[in-house]
Amino acid sequence: MKYDVIVVGSGPGGYVAAIRAAQLGFKTAVVEKEALGGVCLNWGCIPTKALLKSATVKEYLDHAADYGFEVQSPQIHFEKVISRSRQVAQGMSKGVEFLMRKNKIDVVIGFGKLLAPGKVEVSTADGQRKILEAPHIILATGARSRELPGIPQDGKTVIGYREAMVLPTRPESLVVIGSGAIGSEFAYFYNAMGTRVTLVEYMPNILPLEDEEVSKAVEKSFKKAGIQIFTNSTVEQVEVKGGRPVAHIKTAQGMVQVACDVVLSAAGVQANLENLGLEILGVQVEKGKIVTDPYYRTNVPGIYAIGDVTKGPALAHVASHEGIICVEAIKGLNPEPLDYNNIPSCTYCQPEVASVGLTEKQAREKGYDIKVGKFPFSASGKASAAGHKEGFVKVIFDARYGEWLGCHMVGAGVTEMIAEVVVARKLETTGHEIIKSVHPHPTMSEAIMEAAAAAYGEVIHL
Repeated sequence: MKYDVIVVGSGPGGYVAAIRAAQLGFKTAVVEKEALGGVCLNWGCIPTKALLKSATVKEYLDHAADYGFEVQSPQIHFEKVISRSRQVAQGMSKGVEFLMRKNKIDVVIGFGKLLAPGKVEVSTADGQRKILEAPHIILATGARSRELPGIPQDGKTVIGYREAMVLPTRPESLVVIGSGAIGSEFAYFYNAMGTRVTLVEYMPNILPLEDEEVSKAVEKSFKKAGIQIFTNSTVEQVEVKGGRPVAHIKTAQGMVQVACDVVLSAAGVQANLENLGLEILGVQVEKGKIVTDPYYRTNVPGIYAIGDVTKGPALAHVASHEGIICVEAIKGLNPEPLDYNNIPSCTYCQPEVASVGLTEKQAREKGYDIKVGKFPFSASGKASAAGHKEGFVKVIFDARYGEWLGCHMVGAGVTEMIAEVVVARKLETTGHEIIKSVHPHPTMSEAIMEAAAAAYGEVIHL
């Protein structure tokens, strides 16, 4: 079975790379051990957003009176919420199957392993072994939930994100370890479903990679919703007492014990590098990641790596763009390397969080003389009409040249707004150009224009 390109893994990096390879005329195969679409479509990005939509609908029903409706207290059918999420994921996976057929890409189901230069061995579920050959092999095997030292995941008392998406019944209480995007989204979802949630974060703020003002805004919202939050804290151990887990949490004030029904470990992900045959070919690995150049070539000719197995941000949209660049470089199209300073980050709890570029603290630490503008959604006509006045848009510009250094948003729908900033930064747009660009009224996006105006002392509606 000979090809031009073999892609091992069919997540948003792998299947996108395969499609682009097919578009460029390469005979292409994809090796997938489980389901097309990888973690993102089946156990990550897509099904979690379906769960979060159910949580948002629940909140709308809880506040129906605010919009002039009187409804009875909604009854949660948790198993149906989970079922809808799985149906959405299955539909998306079938969509990838269609794309594979449309682009004449061979799909080989099984576990792929590098056997020799240009050779991949695929072990199938029925014990068979197939040998695929290609001069170009792209590794896109993704990542899994990272296990914390001393807190192993048993799938019952301590679970990862996969189990959190398919719990058979709603837990009465939940401890979430880690408040990054995964932890914060699940904390919001289960709290909205009526679970008593405790969120534990090692860093001083939840969502620690975000601008500090954004993190504090989300923390305030979470606490208002009833989520218990411990920052500057660690879960030292999870002890099972009477069949229920008890989290031993080390805080600045001392040890705290929190009994719960289940503990969700959401402290990052770990690259899937085991049993890929990397050591057979001598592929260079550092700190649990495959080392590549800007075009995703490893130190071994003909072997490439993209997505979560490399050192870039573990985000689906990053993996997709890396896959395209990798394949276009193989074709000799001389693609522009990915600008990792202009990658948007989104968290889909409520209020949503979206950001790109430097935080205010990072900009100051880098020595920039900056102009900072901030516009609250409480002053937005659209936000008021929609009943979502929580949050703000914050922009950061270089005072000398007008370069847009960063943008940080918290509020309803901001994950749909951040792309404007990404494109503007790509085009080296200045603050004044944003101010002079007509934004439709009434929209939430006006807040971007107003925040830019605030940075230059020209804000109108504040």
